Amino acid sequence: MFPLAIDPIVFSIGSLPVHWYGLILGLGALVGLFLAIYEGKRFGIPQEFFMDMLLIGVPSSIISARIYYVAFSWDQYKNNLMDVFKIWNGGIAIYGALIGAVICAIIFYRYKGYPFWRIIDICAPGLLAGQMIGRWGNFVNQEAYGGVVEESFLRNKLHLPDFIVNQMYIGDAFHHPTFLYESLWSLLGIALLLVLRRQKFVRAGEIFLSYFIWYSIGRFFIEALRTDSLGFNGSSGLATLMNKLWTPMTWFGFKQGYLDPAYGNIRISQLLALLIIIAAIVYIIIRRTTGPTKAHYSDPIVCSKPIAADTVVPESAVNTPKKATQDGQPEQAQPVAEDKKEQ
Repeated sequence: MFPLAIDPIVFSIGSLPVHWYGLILGLGALVGLFLAIYEGKRFGIPQEFFMDMLLIGVPSSIISARIYYVAFSWDQYKNNLMDVFKIWNGGIAIYGALIGAVICAIIFYRYKGYPFWRIIDICAPGLLAGQMIGRWGNFVNQEAYGGVVEESFLRNKLHLPDFIVNQMYIGDAFHHPTFLYESLWSLLGIALLLVLRRQKFVRAGEIFLSYFIWYSIGRFFIEALRTDSLGFNGSSGLATLMNKLWTPMTWFGFKQGYLDPAYGNIRISQLLALLIIIAAIVYIIIRRTTGPTKAHYSDPIVCSKPIAADTVVPESAVNTPKKATQDGQPEQAQPVAEDKKEQ
């Protein structure tokens, strides 16, 4: 293991070490929760709903992310099974976390009586915020970095501060701060989603699908810079296609990171990103052309189960109809109070 410029342990409680990695992941989850609660108020969704979702969703995501990573790195763990549980050393796959989060959300939202696409749209910017912050855990652990670069590239071209440049000196060379690239890409994505969800033409589910598209575009290009990618042996034609699609990065002076032939010739996350982009775009087109959903993001969100008597419903939600279709579109827009314009 490479010596770390930053101590990964913040402090210890007795013999129990507290790692930066865990604290940073926790901070990302809390920021995501705040964004969901803040937007949820516009639709009259109680903050307790999102807090319960976080308590269930975070463990589900971590477990799924670890299973995903270990499954594709089994040779590394098969003789050291206890290392499977040492998540503070890294090895959390974001796509695995998303799989766990979506499965958990489908079950939880149905149990609570909320339409899946409407709530997941609200959560999308928070998911991206959690990933943006969580990448700094990789920075502290000196993992998920890219190929070798000159120190001048980091200081003179990227103008990075000393604490980042120093942390990117791993082994005997400086490396691409791919954690930073992905973090900044996520920040831009959050801004994009916040603007997009205020547009009248956006339908239910399209914010979440846009999140997948945006993140996967960045992940496709950034993943090839890394030197620790999970891979598999695929056809030479597919490998050639992936390399050609990545060609625009070479125009800016980037080179692909080393991929150990023992892992294969295709990066799993890169291929998955490409498939997600295609699938999400196709799904948006199908939903719009076949018309299975009529609800828009700005429409009221209706819970199919009774609201607790002690739940405070904001004034902005008093005109919410009693019934809704599966996508959250009101069957009959019969206001129960005077219409109010969005503040």
